[in-house]
Amino acid sequence: MTTALSSILRRGTAFLTPSATSDSLTRTHGTFTTASEGRLFLKVDPDVDGEDCEHDCESCTIKYPSKFSIDEDAKLYGQVKGWATHMLVATGKTDWVRDVEDEKGSVMEAVRECGIKPSNGRLMLSASNMPPPSSYYHDHPAGGQPTTVLLLPSFLMIDNVTPSSVPDLIYQYIDTAPTTTTPIIPPATAEISSGDSPHPDKQTPTNGSLLSNGGSIPPSTVTRPSTPPPIVVPTTISQTADAIPTLNPLSTALTARPSPHAYLILLCSQKTRDARCGQSAPLLRREFERHLRPLGLYRDMHDERPGGVGIYFISHVGGHKFSANVMIYRRSVGRGDGEGKLDEMGDGGQCIWLARVRPEDCEGIIKYTVLKGKVVKPERQLRGGFDREKALVSW
Repeated sequence: MTTALSSILRRGTAFLTPSATSDSLTRTHGTFTTASEGRLFLKVDPDVDGEDCEHDCESCTIKYPSKFSIDEDAKLYGQVKGWATHMLVATGKTDWVRDVEDEKGSVMEAVRECGIKPSNGRLMLSASNMPPPSSYYHDHPAGGQPTTVLLLPSFLMIDNVTPSSVPDLIYQYIDTAPTTTTPIIPPATAEISSGDSPHPDKQTPTNGSLLSNGGSIPPSTVTRPSTPPPIVVPTTISQTADAIPTLNPLSTALTARPSPHAYLILLCSQKTRDARCGQSAPLLRREFERHLRPLGLYRDMHDERPGGVGIYFISHVGGHKFSANVMIYRRSVGRGDGEGKLDEMGDGGQCIWLARVRPEDCEGIIKYTVLKGKVVKPERQLRGGFDREKALVSW
């Protein structure tokens, strides 16, 4: 049996084999395993983290509206659909039309209408309140309005993205970037080429509904290269903006740079989908900021200092009945000092997706989840996520 055929059979077996859900999980080299609730992330331990680790914040004065009611009974963990890449599109807004892909002339619409599916798994698409460049607000021809996107878990920001350049964005950056199921590599410059598959044996199928065929925005004239040149992805914060190269420009002016942040907190704020998201997001942001400022970790929208915590509002991610939904992306774990300072920042090693978050939870989330990768209330709040260093996912 040829090596290639053996590889195909292994991939098929890995994909079709039911996932383990007990603590007797085994890990095969190069593949990721579905983890049980207690295995994916550590729960805080009073013996290790102190007696206060399980207590709500006593100084919190922010409260949700009295009629803020959510589903407290449904099972949370393991119900999240897996994703490979999460793309945030800078729009400068905190609310959008019900389906963000329907925003006329937007990058979100172009992602849907171009009919091109990323080659490395499902793309989760979110509009965000990240500020677009000033040129975004100038007059542009159809398909020419430039903005910025953030790719996760690679923590890579792509500038000059226009609706018409979305095919190039997919071919050039999304197809080649690390995914949620790409094993973590040492925090140094990583060279990726199509000849060396950076993706593990088990990949989540692309959700075709996110990237449908047809539409009014014509695809780029650029075709997916059969053997693209190696792409150097900057993964350490020591590489300054001046040192970041333009990555293999095709027919567009796309340029890449690393996100300056060590951690990201994403809050669903889309009130057109559910009023509770529009109510909870600004209240949680205020409370998160209150706890980040004394630590020197707060970063506003225009703060490019290395490290710290960025807080962004994003569009609907599902499960608004469990509001508030909070997604926490952490750079490669085990390389920081536990206080938000990382000498070397690799790409995202973890995403911890929480729900049913209330303002009194924010202090514990900052101290233990953001900075240490632990969960305070997993039984009530943990929806899922991934850990690339452990090769574990919730799906």
